[in-house]
Amino acid sequence: MEKAFNRHRRLRRTDSIRSMVRETFLRKEDLIYPIFAVEGEDIKREVPSMPGVFHFSMDRINEEMDQVYKLGIPSVMVFGVPKEKDEVGSQAYCDTGIVQQAISHIKERYPDLTVIADTCLCQYTDHGHCGVVEEGYVNNDKSLELLAKTAVSQAKAGADIIAPSNMMDGFVAAIRKGLDEAGFEDIPVMSYAVKYSSAFYGPFRDAAHSTPQFGDRKTYQMDPANRLEAIREAESDIKEGADFLMVKPALSYLDIIRELKDRFPLPMVAYNVSGEYSMIKAASQNGWLNEQEVVMEKLTSMKRAGADLIITYFAKDVAKWLSE
Repeated sequence: MEKAFNRHRRLRRTDSIRSMVRETFLRKEDLIYPIFAVEGEDIKREVPSMPGVFHFSMDRINEEMDQVYKLGIPSVMVFGVPKEKDEVGSQAYCDTGIVQQAISHIKERYPDLTVIADTCLCQYTDHGHCGVVEEGYVNNDKSLELLAKTAVSQAKAGADIIAPSNMMDGFVAAIRKGLDEAGFEDIPVMSYAVKYSSAFYGPFRDAAHSTPQFGDRKTYQMDPANRLEAIREAESDIKEGADFLMVKPALSYLDIIRELKDRFPLPMVAYNVSGEYSMIKAASQNGWLNEQEVVMEKLTSMKRAGADLIITYFAKDVAKWLSE
C-alpha cells in the first residue's frame, strides 16, 4: 500500500487560489511615512545615503505632503533638523522650533492626516545624545524633564500622537504626566519601547545630523543580543501609560515583534529603519535584486510577525504598488 502524503500544492496551483488562502495582507492604512523638515528656504536636498529621501524647508514641504496625501498614506512621522544646537537641545521644546512649525503646517493643510511627532533630543543637542550629558554620561532624570517639555510643545503645535524615542528609564511616565497636566490627556503615546543599539541607523544619522560627538548610545539603547530585556521594557512602558509599542529596527527583530504581540494587547509598530532601506536601494540600483518584490516581501514579513503598523521610507513606493 502506498504511503499517503498531504498535497499542500493544491492550494498554490493558481493565482486565484493563492489569493483566496493568503493569510497576511499589507495595506496603505498600515503605513507611516517619515518626513524631514529643515530650517531655511527653497530646500529640497536628497540625503546622500538614502536615495529618494529628502530634507524639505517649510516653503517646499507641500511638494512632499501633496504626494503623500494623494497616494492615500494616512500618517506621517515628523523629524526636524534645526540650524542651531546646544547642550540641552532647546530647539526640541521651542514652540517655534522646526518640528513644531512642520506639525502646525501639515495639520492646517491636511487636517485629516495623522501627524506623529518624534520626541527626542539627539537632533537638537550639540553632542548628539538623547538627553542631558553630565561628565560624559546621559543624566536620565534631568533628561525626562526636557522630554516632557518637548512632548507638550509638540502637542500644542497639533501633533496627534507623541512618539518618544530616547530610551530613558521612565520616559513614558514623565511624558504622560506632562501631557495630562497640560490638558492633552487625549493625545496617545507611541512608545519606542524596544529600541536596540543597532548598526542599521547609520543613514538616519546622516539624515537627522544626529551622530553622537563622543561615545555611543549603548548605555541607554538595548543590546541586540537581548530578548527578555525587551519584554521588561515593554511591560514598564505599558504600566506607565503607553498606547502603542514599537520595535526598532524591525527586520532583524521579527522574533521580538512576535513575542511582544503574543504577550501584550497594544497596537504593535515596526520601524523599518534607514539601513534596511538603503541596503535595498543600493542593491536594486545595481540590478542585484527586484526592489518591489523584495520590499513587499520584507514588509509583509513584518505584518506576519505581528506588526499592525509599519514606519517605512518605502511608504510612497508601497502605496503606488498597492494601487497598481
